[in-house]
Amino acid sequence: MPYTLSAPVHSELTIKKSRFIGCVQPMADRASAQAVVDALWREHPGAAHVCWALLAGGQSAAVDDGEPSGTAGRPMLDVLRHQDLEGVLATVVRYFGGVKLGAGGLVRAYTDTVAQALLQADKVPLQRMRTLECSVPYALEGLLRRMIDGAGAQLLQVQHATLVTLQLRLPEAEAEAFVHHVNEAGQGRVAWGESTD
Repeated sequence: MPYTLSAPVHSELTIKKSRFIGCVQPMADRASAQAVVDALWREHPGAAHVCWALLAGGQSAAVDDGEPSGTAGRPMLDVLRHQDLEGVLATVVRYFGGVKLGAGGLVRAYTDTVAQALLQADKVPLQRMRTLECSVPYALEGLLRRMIDGAGAQLLQVQHATLVTLQLRLPEAEAEAFVHHVNEAGQGRVAWGESTD
């Protein structure tokens, strides 16, 4: 089961006078990750590198930012994958201390910085959500609203026309049972539209 993080967690290592400032945090997509990296450059204008790795809904990234190819972004991404994480950004800001670490030393430094942050991180199971839409006669609106509340689903939108159309979100694992339960209660008077993830 994939996990994500509940909140950002930081770490810092000093290796042969180079300072590595790491952060792992929940992240929805690549555009949001790029915004975080841009902000880190503004926060650390004297840094030599801001390397990062992202796993978010099929949008993975491994950025070495000027370090030798494969010594920063890819090892950081491997740490995220090894921990079965999804929707997570790992960043490491490096201040160069004047001593070269070599390829193996860089891989260890970036890997260890991310791993240290993850040791303190609160990992939570990633729950895939599903959006459903159904149309019911006005007489069933109250019943359906109570069923949505009872299931702990989130009511996103309600439209009143010839029928009442409700759009809701709930965990994907519970969607099939919810639809079955609503269909039974609605006695054939519930129409389901296309659902989107």
